[in-house]
Amino acid sequence: MLSFERQAKKKGFEVIIGIDEAGRGPLAGPVVASAVWLTRDRFPCVIKDSKQMTPQQRQKAYHEILGHAHVGIGMIDAKTIDRVNILQATFQAMAKAVCDLVEKIPENKTRSLDFQKKVFLLVDGNRFETSLPFAYQTIIAGDSHSLSIACASIVAKVTRDAIMDRYDKMYPQYGFRRHKGYPTLAHRQQIRHLGFCAIHRKTFHCGV
Repeated sequence: MLSFERQAKKKGFEVIIGIDEAGRGPLAGPVVASAVWLTRDRFPCVIKDSKQMTPQQRQKAYHEILGHAHVGIGMIDAKTIDRVNILQATFQAMAKAVCDLVEKIPENKTRSLDFQKKVFLLVDGNRFETSLPFAYQTIIAGDSHSLSIACASIVAKVTRDAIMDRYDKMYPQYGFRRHKGYPTLAHRQQIRHLGFCAIHRKTFHCGV
């Protein structure tokens, strides 16, 4: 799980940031990205692709990661997703997550003239577009091959789930706490019955 991080360090990069997202497929809610720069590479808890973990495992790992990493979060809402499409919204969320992380890094590190040359992004997926001034590499199934990306996957998932739990209190009739906005049968039936609410992605509803 550290081979990509080690390869980047051999090339001279010092700030290795894993990036992943949660929420590309749901019919409602934001897409949330996380960027994680680890300050340690060993954890007492399970760290792997967040989709393969139980909610309890994710919560435990989430708190471990926050204690041993610099973490950034980026979020793009449903209206923007409808306007720019989910792929571009995902890229935007990832870029915002990186910017959020960089702002949290001590200034004595980011002030150096060559800071940009020290940063390397490991991005989950097969495609990434950005105006960020950093080198990057995309990794298919990165959350299964890179510890940094796996950590970002967990942080993004836990963060988005918490957001959807809050939306469940605002729109209890849709059951967001149960399905987190994903297109379950019950969710689609409620959309047919009630119509959209403010956090639904209206361009995602062909065939609902």
